[in-house]
This record gives sequence, C-alpha cells and structure tokens, in this order.
Amino acid sequence: MTPADLADLLRATAAKVLVEHGLDPAVLPDEVNVERPRNPEHGDYATNVAMQVGKKAGTNPRELATWLAGALATADAIDTAEVAGPGFLNIRLAASAQGAILRQVLTAGAGYGTSDALKGTRINLEFVSANPTGPVHLGGTRWASVGDALGRILATQGAEVTREYYFNDHGAQIDRFAKSLVAAATGAPTPANGYAGEYIGEIAAQIVAAHPEAPTLPENEQLELFRAEGVELMFAHIRESLHEFGTDFDVYFNESSLFESGAVEQAVTKLKDSGDLYQKDGAWWIASSEYGDDQDRVVLKSDGNAAYIAGDIAYFQNKRSRGFDLCIYMLGADHHGYIGRLKAAAAAFGDDPATVEVLIGQMVNLVKDGVAVRMSKRAGTVVTLDDLVEAIGVDASRYSLVRSSVNSSIDIDLNLWTSQSNENPVYYVQYAHARTASIARNAAEFEYDTVTPDFGLLTADEEGELIRTIGEYPRAVASAAGLREPHRVARYLEELAGAYHRFQTNKNLRVLPLGDEPVTPTNAARLALANATRQVLSNGLALLGVSAPERM
Repeated sequence: MTPADLADLLRATAAKVLVEHGLDPAVLPDEVNVERPRNPEHGDYATNVAMQVGKKAGTNPRELATWLAGALATADAIDTAEVAGPGFLNIRLAASAQGAILRQVLTAGAGYGTSDALKGTRINLEFVSANPTGPVHLGGTRWASVGDALGRILATQGAEVTREYYFNDHGAQIDRFAKSLVAAATGAPTPANGYAGEYIGEIAAQIVAAHPEAPTLPENEQLELFRAEGVELMFAHIRESLHEFGTDFDVYFNESSLFESGAVEQAVTKLKDSGDLYQKDGAWWIASSEYGDDQDRVVLKSDGNAAYIAGDIAYFQNKRSRGFDLCIYMLGADHHGYIGRLKAAAAAFGDDPATVEVLIGQMVNLVKDGVAVRMSKRAGTVVTLDDLVEAIGVDASRYSLVRSSVNSSIDIDLNLWTSQSNENPVYYVQYAHARTASIARNAAEFEYDTVTPDFGLLTADEEGELIRTIGEYPRAVASAAGLREPHRVARYLEELAGAYHRFQTNKNLRVLPLGDEPVTPTNAARLALANATRQVLSNGLALLGVSAPERM
C-alpha cells in the first residue's frame, strides 16, 4: 500500500464513520494528509485528519480518531491504528500490504514516480542563457544542472517541456567582446571594460587563421568580422561544454532576432496604444513596481531607443505566441528585479502574471582545504563549467550543484566531492545502486521465485523502513515538480541509499544463500526488495542527469 493508497483508504473510512454517526462527510478535504513520523516507534504513517475536521463535523477530534482507529482495525492492509495526543492517528501497515509498493515499482520500472498531474501544460523553461562573451561560469553551471533536472522532473508529471537558451547576441556586452578580440588580434591593450583571459587570445587567433586579412581591415569591417566570428566560436564552445555536461536545449533563441524582426518595436507600440506604458521625462515607463520591482522601469528611452527590458517584453510575448502556458525563467543572483518586470509585462499584455515564474539562483564557490579556489587561467579570475568538470567530474559536478536549494549559496569542497567515501553524497547514492546491481548479478547464479515473491515475509524493521522509503519516491518527485525544487529528489535519494545500506549491512537479512543453503522464499522477497531499490535509485539519478553505475 502506497502513501497515496493509504490516504484514499483513510478518506473513505472517515467518510463512512462520519455518516454512521450522523455527521456530514463533506467536511473532509479532497486529499487526506499522510506523513511518516520522525520517530519509527510512532508507527509507519501518521495522519491528523481527525484534528482537521473533528470540530467542523461537530465532534471531538480525539473521539473521531478513536472511531477511525476502530474502523481501520478491520482492514486487511492495517496492522494497528492507535490514537495519540489530541487526535493524531498512528498507523502500522501489514507486511503484505507494504509489498504492494514493491510490486508497483517492479511493474512500472522506469515509469515509477510519473503522473499526469501536469498533462496538457506546455512549459517554456529558460535557463543558463549565458552571454556568448566567455565560457559558462559557475553560476551558469548551477543552472545547467538544476534547470536540466527540473525539466526532466516536470516531464515526469506529464508536462510538455521546452528547454530554451536565450542567446544574448545583441547589445553593449557583445560590442565590448568584439573590441577585446580585435585588441588581442592586433596586439593592442584590452579596452576599458573589455574581456580578459586566455580564451580571448585563442578565439582571436582562430579568427585570424581563418581570415588572415582581419587585422588590417578597415575599423568597421574589422569590428563586424570579429563580432560575428567571435560570437559564433564562443557559442560553439558553450554548446559543446553544456553537451558534455549532459545539458542540451530544444531551442536556441537569438535575442537579435527580436530587433531584426521588429518584434521589440511592435511590443512597445502595443503597450503604448493600450495605455500600459506611461510617459515621464521624455521616456516611456512600465509600472513594474506594482509587481515587486523596486522601481518602475524605462522601456523606451528619451532618445527613442529601446531599453534592455524592451527585448525582455518582446521575448515574453514571443513565448506566449508560441503557445506556452507557463514561462519559467532561471536567473542569477543579481536579477531579483526581473521578477517584477516580467510579471508586469505579462499583466500589460493582458496575461495572468502567474504565467511568469522567475527562479533566482545564489552564488557558488569552490573550496579546497577550507580556502576559496580561483583556478581558471583561460577565463581570468572566473571559475568555469569546464574547470569544475575537470576537478571533480560530470556526475559530482551535477549532483553537487543540484542537491541544495537554489535560494542558498553553496561551497563545493573539492576534497569532499572527489573522495570515495560515504561523506561524498553522490558516491554514497551511486554506491548503493552498485551494491544492488552486484546483488542481482550474484543472484543470477541461483533459482529465485521472481514472479510471485511473498512480501509478507519482509517483517524486519530495516525491511519495512526501506519499503516505506521506496514508497515515498512519487511524492518526492511530485513535490520537486510542484515547488520547482529538484534538490528534493537528491535528498530523497540519500535517504533511500541510507535505508538500503542499513538493510544490506544487517547480516541476518541475507538476500543470497550461504554455501549450500537452498534459496528460500524469504531470499526471493529480499531480492525483489533489492531490485526495487535499484530501480528507484536509477530513476532518481536519471532525473538529476547523473549516472547509475553497475560497478564501483
């Protein structure tokens, strides 16, 4: 019996009990809350439904809990149901009922944990979107991990997810990038506010190799060549780095296309005509302060040129015109103001501001021996995606970046994430998967009943804990999707790995027979438990874009 099944049973039983006592079952919530108690001595699951609805129904919560306990005592799936405190209900499941969780996992396979909660929802998920003026830095790398994982997680809930990279190939930063390349190619000093790092010289050399005449071209032609070629080469490197990191995109959207197509001008005109922009000091403003921004923002400058936000507004309108129901933006720590600006843009176009969600990611630091690391030569003082992967590998990089809430800054300890120990979270989870795979390989030498194992034989505390932890996986994934928090999957996997290690290290709970011992029905049930654990570990690691090794 899964937590969802138990919640359904509780609701049905509560409705029946209320009717039997002449009370209205309409007071019951659509979904009854079921939680795992922190203290295992309090039972397998607990519910506060009696406290939620007792007074509304016209009875004492503890009395309602007592009625519920009595009714549940006759259910085959329930071992015990005990009233605690003012109306809590602590429940222990029958061992055979817990086995339904394992059957569900082994039947569903890679589909275990999926749902259709977001079926029919088209989501545009924009992340990374680093300017093509340098390699992807650690902040962008965090989004490459978190954004990709979030896209996978949302898809498990039935959403149609489009991963999009907004290619910032327009504006002053691109001009500075081009001028920096020209300077490197001609031996001139790096211009003020220009870009440094070995990669600038490398790209400039590539351009000169392909166009030997480049250093002697007239200034305008020279700048245009280095701009076009430099952006293309830089972005090719970015895409390659992201691909090797396991993050690919469905759409690469060029910012310049919004200006070239007239979309920016059309969006500004539409807002002016609708009265959603106001004029002040010769410029046109949008009232973004009404949606959480610290001030209103200029959309059209007094000189008639569009401000940067104008492109953002046109881009949002473009997304909505492509049929997306929800637009999720994943931005860096210095972009809090964009929340209000983008929601204001949505409202100005007559959309619900809730069609815009902005996630803000905090800073990432590398640490070794307790000291911050500055290790990139190619990119100057910036630590890049390539640097991180070189230091700790793809799996550890992705996992280290996704296992913490994006609302908090994180320090990546190079000593920890390169260690082969239980203190290393990704090693701990992957090792659990490798151990289950080893069990399966060794079990292949024997004859097990893998068709009808008797899960009622799994009565040990470690077995029950592991089964119930497996049963929490769908809720962990659904919660990660609903809250846009992929780290919940990582933390769940660590909990599952811990439960498996405790089961596996109990020498009295052998999966494999010793010596000439025959394979027993209990061995077969435990093998199914180990196989279900392996499946859930594999499913969860896949959502994070992390490998599930068979051997370690």
